[in-house]
Amino acid sequence: MNRIKTLTLAVATAALAASTLSAQARDFRLGLITPPQHLWSTEAEAFAATLAERSDGEHNVSVFPAQQLGNEAQMVQQLQTGALDMAFLTIAEISNRIPDFGALYAPYLVDDVDHAARLLRSETAAELLELMPAGVGMVGLGYGMVGMRQVLSREPIETAEDLEGLRLRITPFEPIRDFYTATGAAPAPMPLLEVYDSLANGQVDAIDMDFDSILILKFYEQADHLLISNHMMFPMVGVVSGRVWSELSEQDREMIETAMSEHLENVLTGFQQKDADQEAEIRELDLTIVEADAEFFSEAIAEWESVWADKAPMLEDLREQADQLRE
Repeated sequence: MNRIKTLTLAVATAALAASTLSAQARDFRLGLITPPQHLWSTEAEAFAATLAERSDGEHNVSVFPAQQLGNEAQMVQQLQTGALDMAFLTIAEISNRIPDFGALYAPYLVDDVDHAARLLRSETAAELLELMPAGVGMVGLGYGMVGMRQVLSREPIETAEDLEGLRLRITPFEPIRDFYTATGAAPAPMPLLEVYDSLANGQVDAIDMDFDSILILKFYEQADHLLISNHMMFPMVGVVSGRVWSELSEQDREMIETAMSEHLENVLTGFQQKDADQEAEIRELDLTIVEADAEFFSEAIAEWESVWADKAPMLEDLREQADQLRE
């Protein structure tokens, strides 16, 4: 009789453990705006594979690239309600809600992609992530990026004055808008996947873009003048919904944070490794190339700084950190 009771108790305990494990298993959804072939998207898929392996198949991540779940503003709303679990986001929507993140887009804050990666790995950049739970209801687990920003245009841009009046596509957020407004251009917020057709039909005259996207999405087919300026870095942040995060065990949080951080680091190193080759490839195209530095944009930079120095107090700390990391 005791043996039967013991066996029954063991079966019940096993069933309870299985039930608890099943209750903790999650099917996560991760959204992002980049096309499937982009490094952000491929590393999101790799993160999904890593998490499935490390959780012994208990956790799965379905990745939705190319704005399948909406634009970033819509995805942020979904993350805030818990309708979306995770995302790789540009800092655009974050900076619209937490202005200190806008400091990461300060013109000529960094010199190149290597300098940008060092800054994004710094303690000062990590302090920004600590603002996210209260500011946007999300948990930031680390940074990625794309390459530095350039200007690709249908007509030549040889001086800062040539930017005046140009309808220029930007990612829809304030720091970049304010910079191009200061140049005299007419910033035109536009989703990435609409840019090619907009260049083709003349809806925009120029675009703010990185080497990687210019090559992958073949924007050079519709605009043959390139201003190589490296005037801003373009960070990305990997996030988890605050509501979803609060439901996870400490063990699951650690597993997710470790795995996502590894793949975000792969994004950083990936762009560090490919930047020089992409620039060389760009220079081999049939493009008219002009190079620019901070002096080229001096008046616009001064105007941008007059707005953002007060709006984003972290700018001073980031500049100090960037100077320390300058090689």
